[in-house]
Amino acid sequence: EKCLCKMDGQLKHTGDEQTASSGAGELVFAQGRLGKPLLRKPTSAAPALLCSISTKSTPSRQNGSKRRRSRPVPFTSVTMSAAPSPAAAPSGSPKVPLFMLASAAESSVAVPSVDASMWRIAAANLAAGATAGCSVELALYPIDTIKTRLQAMIGGGGLKALLASGGGKGLYAGVWGNLAGVAPASAIFMACYEPTKLAVQARVSEDRQYLGPVVAGAAAGAASSLIRVPTEVVKQRLQTGEFKGAVTAVRTILTREGLRGLYAGYGAFMLRDLPFDAIEFVAYEQIKKAYGAAVRRELNPGETSLIGAFAGGFTGVITTPLDVLKTRLMTQGASGRYKNLLDATVTIARTEGLSAFMSGWQPRLMWISLGGFVFFPVLEAAKKFYAPK
Repeated sequence: EKCLCKMDGQLKHTGDEQTASSGAGELVFAQGRLGKPLLRKPTSAAPALLCSISTKSTPSRQNGSKRRRSRPVPFTSVTMSAAPSPAAAPSGSPKVPLFMLASAAESSVAVPSVDASMWRIAAANLAAGATAGCSVELALYPIDTIKTRLQAMIGGGGLKALLASGGGKGLYAGVWGNLAGVAPASAIFMACYEPTKLAVQARVSEDRQYLGPVVAGAAAGAASSLIRVPTEVVKQRLQTGEFKGAVTAVRTILTREGLRGLYAGYGAFMLRDLPFDAIEFVAYEQIKKAYGAAVRRELNPGETSLIGAFAGGFTGVITTPLDVLKTRLMTQGASGRYKNLLDATVTIARTEGLSAFMSGWQPRLMWISLGGFVFFPVLEAAKKFYAPK
């Protein structure tokens, strides 16, 4: 029986003491005299074979009156056998592909998969997303309120003008109504993000794995926008003091502006959030992957928080102009100050200058950075907690 091997470096024949340099060519182990394996060049095509690895020592053999001990084969003891036909049932020691001989010492133990139904996995992602989203909103809502009020101020003025006008009060205005929308929106986001990321990564090469978070972030953002946009509209109208409660806000908006009013600024929201979600999650995933490979261990919550803060802060600053446009369109109400996204861009640039597009970038940077600091470690912990056991 013969077995083809691809091996690099120099190998010795065990019988004739001649040295053969194989380079990257193909050599064969062939059954020699007395059962001794010899390394030869193939003379004819050999069938595909499998080899099994054994850690047992080779027993001594009797040759006439002289007792001899067989030499070990390089790397490990190898048992040759022909590959079984599809109809034949496997038997004997477990077989491994021959290319694993050169790295037999680097064996790994497969982690048993959990036999969980798809709905159970989806429910875990839903719960993890809702938990992480609500945690961020509760912890950082006051900073978001300040950011919204600064961006909604026509003509600017900064924090000093905001405080002088009494804008520093009621920083938790509308928080409970906001949570009622954030929980399902965040749940839908993560339930869509995880399977989409895995599906994309399974279809691309190793050097293009970053496409998983990019595509998944955009797809999840689009799916959750149907809930996130009305939630954002109501929240910001409450934050600016236009309404006193979420129920009153929804009822009034529907009466005065119709369903379209709840989706005011939808285009600007999508223009902001689709690139935001894609950039933030791919930055987080890639930095986490690179850092994990450098330290060669699982990251602790503190490290995850710092990576999330950096990814969120960077993404938050570069998307601030889009956030300003979204806020202006969502808070204009029935005034009709801006006709659409393009009109809002031109009007703000002409009447307030380009600097207006960076209004509120400081609290946005703080809010998004702290949001990433809280969101990602909570998300990782929640995914483990809710995962099927």
